[in-house]
Amino acid sequence: DNGTEFANLHNHDIDVYYAHPYSAWERGTNERHNGLIRRFIPKGEQISKYTEKQIQKIQNWCNNYPRKLLNYFTPDELFQKELQSIINSL
Repeated sequence: DNGTEFANLHNHDIDVYYAHPYSAWERGTNERHNGLIRRFIPKGEQISKYTEKQIQKIQNWCNNYPRKLLNYFTPDELFQKELQSIINSL
């Protein structure tokens, strides 16, 4: 949020868009993903209560959940397709 991660982006030819505070509608995909995670980890609950294996299970579920935004493909399917495309172009 207030870190230095983005401090030097002005030195590169990169467009950066920032959402306004308390404007969830500007971060639709992010908020949707948070909602998916909240199916497993309620808001306000300490993530440290969960094991690495439990977090991995949630991550795998999210990555294999079809999304309307992705024309009902899963993020993993499209990632694998893009990865294969890169490998084939080498």
